[in-house]
Amino acid sequence: MKNKNIFVTQPSLAPLNEFTDILKGVWDRGILTHNGPLVQQLETELQNILVAPHFTVVNNGTIALQIAIKALELEGEIITSPFTWIATVSAIKWEGCTPVFCDIDPKTLNIDPAKIEALITEKTVAIMPVHVFGTACNVIEIERIAKKYNLKVIYDAAHAIGSTFEGKSLLSYGDVSATSLHATKLLNTAEGGGCITKDLELDKKIKRIRFFGHSDDKTDIIEDGFNGKLTEVHAALGLANLKYYDEVLEDRKIKYLFYKEKLQELPNISFQDISQGEINYSYFPIIFDTEAHLLKVETILKENNIFPRRYFYPSVNTYTKVVTYQHCPISEDIATRILCLPLYFKLEMAEIEKIITLIKIANHV
Repeated sequence: MKNKNIFVTQPSLAPLNEFTDILKGVWDRGILTHNGPLVQQLETELQNILVAPHFTVVNNGTIALQIAIKALELEGEIITSPFTWIATVSAIKWEGCTPVFCDIDPKTLNIDPAKIEALITEKTVAIMPVHVFGTACNVIEIERIAKKYNLKVIYDAAHAIGSTFEGKSLLSYGDVSATSLHATKLLNTAEGGGCITKDLELDKKIKRIRFFGHSDDKTDIIEDGFNGKLTEVHAALGLANLKYYDEVLEDRKIKYLFYKEKLQELPNISFQDISQGEINYSYFPIIFDTEAHLLKVETILKENNIFPRRYFYPSVNTYTKVVTYQHCPISEDIATRILCLPLYFKLEMAEIEKIITLIKIANHV
């Protein structure tokens, strides 16, 4: 264990032979893309396992956000969270809309609904909250605000596969939820993503946009679309990994709760409030009292070949080369003090114990 590098995450992968067994059919059929049979099978199985509405798989989570914006024909300002990955903002900008940042709740780390209405103008067309680390936003209050002002809701649900709220998949909420199937996610297709909606006609439109805007019979272009297709190879990996989805989900929960049990005795560390719904335990963030404390812990971990990650640092509203700065003091503060510890399927409990021991040592130096 001494010389082994432990990174913040690793992909959860099915045995290689199970993946290659599925690939044999791809080679036999000679179909690699264009809504092939494995893509269709993956969509069906995701809908069934997640008990989610219409699920369209695409080639990555950023494209999923862009397709959602395009399918809803949004033009104007979209209120979103500054505590997120840059892709949230990139998608808004690439679709010609303007991101407006709403500060976060310091406990849940999600967008603070109490601050949304003050940001709504005649140019506002949608709200794009982020289910940070798989923890549910206040979906009820966000829906109330959206209905009051006739706004669309797109959830950046990149982290949310496996999370639920009031017994339903968290992906079921909003006009569209856009999720990720990236290698780092609980369920992955190496690269991939998806758009989820309850609206059948909107789902059909999303599927058209994914394939250049073609009509269903492929004889005409009826949408302003682009290439968002997932390949059969990626779908094959998703299907292989899906077999182990429940096992991976349970493994993350066990490790998450073990971390928390052992670290909650430390006086200068706090945790994200995960009381809204049931999370998927796909990340383990800890919040330090100061950035100096975080840096001390990060240093001692790296000296022992353990590489946590500062999700999300810095706060996205401070990327002034791509956005106009908008003051979000809570997000900016939390971003300097939060660190995600290693958490993944192949991570051994002995390795977690080592991480915990090193954090406790750093906490007392």
